[in-house]
Amino acid sequence: MSPRVRRLTATLGALFAACVTLVSAFAGSAGADAVAAPWSGTPSGITSVTLTKTDADMKRIVEYWSPARLKAAQNNTPAAPEVKPSGGATSSAPVSPTSSAKPSATATAAGGMPIPAGGAVIPAAGTSSGNAKTARAASSPVVSPTFPKKKAQTGGNPITVGKVFFRIGDKDYWCSASSVAAANHRLVATAAHCTYDAKQDRFAEYWIFIPGYADGGTPYGIYVGHTLNLHSSFIAQGDYDYDYAFITVHDGFRWKPGRTAGSYVMEDVGALEDNVGGQGLMVNRGINLSTFAFGYPAAPQIDGSRPYDGRTMKRCDGRTYRANAPARLVDRGIALRCGFTAGASGGPWLIYYDPANGVGYLNGVNSFAWDTDTDKKYDRISSPYFMASTYVVYRWAAQQTAS
Repeated sequence: MSPRVRRLTATLGALFAACVTLVSAFAGSAGADAVAAPWSGTPSGITSVTLTKTDADMKRIVEYWSPARLKAAQNNTPAAPEVKPSGGATSSAPVSPTSSAKPSATATAAGGMPIPAGGAVIPAAGTSSGNAKTARAASSPVVSPTFPKKKAQTGGNPITVGKVFFRIGDKDYWCSASSVAAANHRLVATAAHCTYDAKQDRFAEYWIFIPGYADGGTPYGIYVGHTLNLHSSFIAQGDYDYDYAFITVHDGFRWKPGRTAGSYVMEDVGALEDNVGGQGLMVNRGINLSTFAFGYPAAPQIDGSRPYDGRTMKRCDGRTYRANAPARLVDRGIALRCGFTAGASGGPWLIYYDPANGVGYLNGVNSFAWDTDTDKKYDRISSPYFMASTYVVYRWAAQQTAS
């Protein structure tokens, strides 16, 4: 890892207290080095990488994603950045879950905190009193969603969801992602492997987000990534219990035809959340929850069939259950019945979803896929279980300012 990426001394616990007072992935192929620098005072346990330090950095990324390159990117074949299982070996092979499709009676999150089965919800701030109130508020904070100015897309799909395009090494990739409600109005959630490639030990560069993406269109603008924020255990250990990332973005722009044929000019469109809204966030919510998963699957199934093309948003829905994957170091994972293929990685898992307005509460992201019945078709997708440490990374990113 670059020595420019440093984790300064503080504790996750201290920050959290202050806040309260494969396919290994579905990443896709769409290929200089961006400046990587830490956000000042980054707590240990969080890795923050600044992608745009100067106007020149911003200009370079904007010019890289020209209208012609964006048009070509939608036809690229999805590819999966490698993961780093225990022992240091790299692999992109599918893994098998260690549990059945039936929810476990009880499970345990980090620190021994019980995860209630049956969709029970741990009370959030303000639902009890005394020490119990403080403890529950700390373990289960709630971020309310921001409603979009426009209605959800046809079919009830949220306009907060879109594609991210980025470069690692000499190759371009893409993933799925979503806008999330935040104090800075400029925050995107996706999978950690959509920001960092373990095999190359490199962070993503030229990172952009396009909400409401459909057939190559940019209806709500293009948002250049400012800072990548992810849990350090994903980088150091390849632990997919932490396969999530929160990215601060700049104000958006769109390409408009210029005065001469074939030319384009930039038009400012403002802050991400002001344009498309933002999903809420809940952590420590248990299993057996009714969940909607969204993304842009594109790659073929294991048997070669191609049910998706990655040009339009797709969704799955069902109830979550507990599923571990030792090959990915996952011992707190959750899963959902879904046939998504490569390309959907990083797309949101939403609970309490309102299709009329296209908003709900982020409670996971598409991580990796399984073929549990060995028929050469993926039938399950996984997500890290969102817990207190997830909220800490979110909160750290939500207070950043893209300048």
